[in-house]
Amino acid sequence: MSLDVFRLDDRVAIVTGGSKGLGRAMARALAEAGADLVVTSRHLDEAEDAAAEIRGVGRRAIALESDVSDPAAAKALAERARAEFGRIDILVNNAGINPRGPALELSEAEWHECLETNLTGPWLCSRAVAPYMMARRWGRIINMASMLASVTIPGRTPYASSKGGLLMLTKTLALEWAPYGITVNAICPGPFETEINRQLLQDPAAYQAFLAKIPLGRWGQPEELGPLAVYLASEASAFMTGAALAIDGGWTCQ
Repeated sequence: MSLDVFRLDDRVAIVTGGSKGLGRAMARALAEAGADLVVTSRHLDEAEDAAAEIRGVGRRAIALESDVSDPAAAKALAERARAEFGRIDILVNNAGINPRGPALELSEAEWHECLETNLTGPWLCSRAVAPYMMARRWGRIINMASMLASVTIPGRTPYASSKGGLLMLTKTLALEWAPYGITVNAICPGPFETEINRQLLQDPAAYQAFLAKIPLGRWGQPEELGPLAVYLASEASAFMTGAALAIDGGWTCQ
């Protein structure tokens, strides 16, 4: 098999939450493989910065301010991508939040915001792009789950619950949309050095406690996620759907 199956030339990808961290790393990797990008964020200036970086590697890219938990915004995102590029091939549901704290101390508002962003958002965005993919009988949906979808730690009730639900959303959509040539898979990252983990990165004791649980002995770097995203977005993964791929330094092997 030729390595050309990993190329994404002429494909169009949407990456929600693609302005920083793992989202930005995946957006850049998809662009380097040949895709044009729609990058979203709740902050337009941050999305514009990421889109400019993608244009710097020779691909087309637009930035959109979008709240994935808003049904109207999810629909508008898909419509804008289709109007701008004429097609939608790949959706990376990456936008997410991670409130931390004991269950008795977290507010109901924090619970609902996390579930709406991390679980309802991917459902809404997937539903918004699916008709365009169905019409072409080809599509790739990649949901950003977490190692905490299958194992967990104290203080993460909203986050772990949302990511566990996202795995079942992945499997169910994979079954529903397989007849249309759409694959739906999940990536389950472990500890990566990103903005969302700043609180842990700046706490030496917490950082070392996490490090002790990683068999490879280090935290992941965002760019290490890019090749996996390219694989799941390409023809190379054509016979894979409903899967959840851990990239966690071996954490969930224990």
